Amino acid sequence: MIKTGKKLKVFIAYNETDQESAADPLDVISEAAVKQEARDVYAAVEQTGHVPSFLPIRNFPADLQKISDEKPDAIFNLCEGYRGKASHEMHLAGVWELLNIPYTGNTPLTLGLAQDKVLTKKLLESRKIPTPLYQVFNKLPENTFMEYPLIVKPASEDASLGITRDSVIYNFDALKKRVNNLIQKYKQPVLVERFIEGREFNISIMGGSPAKVLPISEINFTRLDPGQPHITSYEAKWLPEHPLYKKTPPVCPAKINKELEERLKDIALQVFKLLQGRDYGRVDVRVDARERIFVLEYNPNPDISVGAGFSNAVKASGMSYPDFITQVLNNAINRRA
Repeated sequence: MIKTGKKLKVFIAYNETDQESAADPLDVISEAAVKQEARDVYAAVEQTGHVPSFLPIRNFPADLQKISDEKPDAIFNLCEGYRGKASHEMHLAGVWELLNIPYTGNTPLTLGLAQDKVLTKKLLESRKIPTPLYQVFNKLPENTFMEYPLIVKPASEDASLGITRDSVIYNFDALKKRVNNLIQKYKQPVLVERFIEGREFNISIMGGSPAKVLPISEINFTRLDPGQPHITSYEAKWLPEHPLYKKTPPVCPAKINKELEERLKDIALQVFKLLQGRDYGRVDVRVDARERIFVLEYNPNPDISVGAGFSNAVKASGMSYPDFITQVLNNAINRRA
């Protein structure tokens, strides 16, 4: 339990959806989902006996005034950006730091590092942690040294933004077309990776001393139509009525042998420690036919709504959702002690 022994005023901070600034109307669906996440966290905090309040972030001078007036004991930070810009996710955590208010989740540094997929890959390479071969394009590519198939994605987005069934590329003409499309749409560099045919795993981690790997989840691609690329696209992640969502269910715990399980846990913890993860995070990997592991990214502050992948891993570990939320909140309070 929280060491203070008193009821705490906890602000549940989340970013309001900004439809106008979105590159695509569908892109705001993942951003809007944070409202349900906030409701779930609110209910769990309330069950602990503390006093939660919603803090939708939409107008920062006024939002700061509310914090100043009401003086919360802690902030449960669910913000994934500001006014439609994911790049501001780290800045909001930085504000909580400057205000000296205990807050949950990863630090501004970790949030910024993880959002920059190219920088993350360079850090992984520096520690000899395997990650798919890649190139970065700021303009239309003139050539590539990599073998097909390739997968093309924005270099600094999360929530699978920009990843669709057209993201897996099999020839140079398709590569140029896809890179150009993403540069025009998201106004940022494009990351092109060697596509790893095989299995995809999500490895959830709870921070602590020591950090703990939760039961591993695998995306089941067996229901996809023949010829459909085995990827977790934006549609498959965020649109429950979409066929790709229904045909790519997660399986947790994953059906894997003990040796692969231990290697997945080990490499996930390496990534978590390298990027200085805390409280909770998720490492996404691909595993090829020879059971070689390739790290795709570290997802700090992933979706923790009831029924989301992280919460399903929590449930599979035997921990209740309110107990998980309480532990995360404890972590934030105790960091200040």
